[in-house]
Amino acid sequence: MATLTDHPVTRRWPPADPGVLQLYSLPTPNGMKVGIMLEECGLAYEGHRLSFGDNDQTTPEFLALNPNNKIPAILDPDGPGGQPLALFESGAILLYLAEKSGQFLSQDPAERWHTIQWVMWQMGCVGPMFGQLGFFHKFAGKEIEDTRPHERYRAESERLLKVLDDRLDGRDWIMDDYSIADIATAPWVRTLRDFYGAADIVGWDSLRHVPGWLDRFLDRPGVKRGMTVPAES
Repeated sequence: MATLTDHPVTRRWPPADPGVLQLYSLPTPNGMKVGIMLEECGLAYEGHRLSFGDNDQTTPEFLALNPNNKIPAILDPDGPGGQPLALFESGAILLYLAEKSGQFLSQDPAERWHTIQWVMWQMGCVGPMFGQLGFFHKFAGKEIEDTRPHERYRAESERLLKVLDDRLDGRDWIMDDYSIADIATAPWVRTLRDFYGAADIVGWDSLRHVPGWLDRFLDRPGVKRGMTVPAES
């Protein structure tokens, strides 16, 4: 890919400005991570909103960008070495944008790796477990008579919230400063509480620190803007 416009995805979603980073996403929990990060770090970008109803994620053009047919994904015309870079997976994108912008990921080696550790915790634990609970609590899975899957994901989601609550004891953010660990995790916690409506079954009222942390996160101007990215056309 010599230039950004050589990529097949740009034929379906033509860039208005090929010189800025292109985001292909929706404001789902994973999509919000990247929208929020872009707003927080101030990088110039252009958002393209996909439609799951139209199966945009399964089109040949989008699959050329992400063969796993999930959002978010980006195209950066100014990637490493000044060459265009295509990237998918929200955690990888957060790490890339943190390095590109020099923000929200410490340069101290130990702090940096501990931050990455918590991002991986969100990717491997929080997202999958909360998402499965949402399926069994709010969506089609709630019609399944066998209650064991629901209880499995409910109990694990409650446990993970306690892990986060313990981590936040005595601190405002997951790390010493606001970081991509918060950006990765908070959209999923908000979704569990507000969209899935699962607060009552995961011990939300017993949490000492998570509610205040989530309120601090949601009160940030960049977060408020990023939660609606990409805007509806």
